[in-house]
Amino acid sequence: MAYGWAQTSAPVTPPAPQPKPPIFETELDGQLFYELLLGEVTTRTGDPGAGYALILDAARRTKNEQLYQRAADIALQSRSGEYALAAAKAWSEDHPQSREANRYVLQILIALNKVGESSTPLRQFIEQAPVPNKASILSAVPQMYGRVADKAAAVQAVNEALKNELSSPATGAAAWIALGRLKLAAEDRNGALQSLTKAQNLDPAYEGHARLALELLDEGASAAEPFITRYLEGHPNAEIRMLYARVLLGRSKFAQASDQLTKVTREKPDMAEAWLVLASLQAQSQQTELSGESLRRFMHLAKASGEEQSNPRLMGQAYLLASQIAEKQGDFEAARGWLDRIENASETFSVQRQRASLLAKQGRLSEARALLRSLPGTSTDERRMKLLAEVQLLKENGENQEAFRVQESAITLAPEDNDLVYDQAMLAEKIGRLDVMEKLLRQVIARQPDYHHAYNALGYSLADRGLRLEEAKRLIQKALEFAPDDPFITDSLAWAEFRLGNKSEALRLLRTAFATKPDSEIAAHLGEVLWSQGDTSEAKTVWQEGLRLNPDNQTLKETLKRLGVSF
Repeated sequence: MAYGWAQTSAPVTPPAPQPKPPIFETELDGQLFYELLLGEVTTRTGDPGAGYALILDAARRTKNEQLYQRAADIALQSRSGEYALAAAKAWSEDHPQSREANRYVLQILIALNKVGESSTPLRQFIEQAPVPNKASILSAVPQMYGRVADKAAAVQAVNEALKNELSSPATGAAAWIALGRLKLAAEDRNGALQSLTKAQNLDPAYEGHARLALELLDEGASAAEPFITRYLEGHPNAEIRMLYARVLLGRSKFAQASDQLTKVTREKPDMAEAWLVLASLQAQSQQTELSGESLRRFMHLAKASGEEQSNPRLMGQAYLLASQIAEKQGDFEAARGWLDRIENASETFSVQRQRASLLAKQGRLSEARALLRSLPGTSTDERRMKLLAEVQLLKENGENQEAFRVQESAITLAPEDNDLVYDQAMLAEKIGRLDVMEKLLRQVIARQPDYHHAYNALGYSLADRGLRLEEAKRLIQKALEFAPDDPFITDSLAWAEFRLGNKSEALRLLRTAFATKPDSEIAAHLGEVLWSQGDTSEAKTVWQEGLRLNPDNQTLKETLKRLGVSF
């Protein structure tokens, strides 16, 4: 028997080996023993094609499963997927009830991108599995097809294979979720949502649909959010809630993320990471005391669990946050002490930025800038990071004109970066160069028509100055089309309505925005609208809450000064 031996262009990963009995289960005659020995010797001495042929021939004559598997493995190790498939198919034909043979056929077909042929072995593989194991096997199906090039073909093949499972009360939810995840990989969000609906209707308690909903939400499919909230209402699950909080953070929904993290700390108070992320959010919202309490809780749990010693990366983040809190409280010595405890080398840049911030707070801005410039790194990205750190430092210390100049240098390193241009526009506004601001924002919009921050910033700037109010309103409404739930854009629209004289609509929008995101700037606007309508008592209450959130907010301070309000 002769075989032409050729390698495929890429390696085909062999299926994971399973425990098996000795290769020789029956007595072998001398000729067969000789052929097997020769096959192994030729394989190991650099002629796998001859070895494969000898061992596969022996497998066909004896119908020995281990010999079939050995022939397939030789071909796989030699990157000869087609020959591995031939051996696996011969094995499956001789042993049609063998799950191992079918598994080899299935995984080799997928590895060779012969997705259309994989339906039958996949269906057989699942049908042969014990019922208690089926859900876990189904949940692994999307991973099996993860590297397939034609995602739509994978959906079609799996849909065909799972026909019986999709209608089964026992496995239906897991089957629909597997199919939904494949549809999402094929960029069919609507199809994935339909699969999600089917799964939740079949089994509301199945955790898999919450995970698919999170994947969809992370991809921007807002329609998936009710699936997560419904699941969590009936089935408290700290792990799912933590994942949900992270997705919310990624979408800049900080208030909602904070709410979820608070619930996590109630449902599973020993989850250290939840306390650390919550502390960070509280610090960002100027809730310094609460942030300190959450951080102390994290430190206690980290020490008790051993993470204080075993996880320098996580502890580095905690110590950095502790330094920032101490800085806000004016305790610069404690802030430096926390920084000195950071051992994780990957935090060097963040640590030095914080050291620079401490220097600036003590009136040593020149030293702080020199420290940032002395940071290691000469690549374009590293130079840009150092310049942006300096810009942030200058902004925090009211040096907006100099920040504008340094930002220009950063843009020269990445002229196509719309985020950098947007930030430059915001600095232009701060230094009174409104024509430059508008020019830069329109440049961003022209290059990236879905950049909603640019529409919002331009619209708000016009509205705040009482200019081209109808155009300002249209710009902000355009921003809301891209980010319909953003409370800050809602605040901008409310301000445009107020300038147009539509006070009732402005008040409605501002109440919605402030309920979604309690923020000092939104409080400034909400209070002014209430004040203009004669509701001075509620206006003062709102402003006091804004001062509690951030007593240093410039918009709020200027509003109170302009209206002659004091507390």
